[in-house]
Amino acid sequence: MNSRLIVLLTLVASAALMRLLPHPPNFTPVAALALFAGAHFERRSLAFLVPLVAMFLSDVVLELTTGFGFHSQAPAVYLSFIAVVGIGLWLQPRRRAPLVLGAALLSSAVFFALSNFGLWAEGSLYPRTIEGLVACYIAAIPFFGATVLGDLFYCAVMFGLFAAVERRLPRSALQPA
Repeated sequence: MNSRLIVLLTLVASAALMRLLPHPPNFTPVAALALFAGAHFERRSLAFLVPLVAMFLSDVVLELTTGFGFHSQAPAVYLSFIAVVGIGLWLQPRRRAPLVLGAALLSSAVFFALSNFGLWAEGSLYPRTIEGLVACYIAAIPFFGATVLGDLFYCAVMFGLFAAVERRLPRSALQPA
């Protein structure tokens, strides 16, 4: 295994572990993890697999320890992370700070749209009507700020740490993973 892959996997695993620590609602590293994986893993299979496995494993731990790991809108949440990896793949050849910022904001919006649609579609909290969908999105607005802040913070940490590692390690140690 090359050094670059070890660094990438370490950052992804660390971000997944951060999800297990106490945090404000929606202030988590998972979307940043998915965006980072898409932007840095050269092999598309790893870009998709690594964040989904990290999310699944942290969901298992949360389910076993708190009873709140898996939830009814989980398929929509996982779909949102697949979409965010896709945003990261687009970002891959253009990893500059302004574009990472824009991609992080887009990732927040994708997560908001898909996860809340999943909650509405599940049907236990909101009627499956247009009014119910609108009510679901309106009720979720207070959580969106924490989502954006979490995504921006964790993207800055992950992308920043990896850029620092890239500057310190010799080029030969950082061959694409």
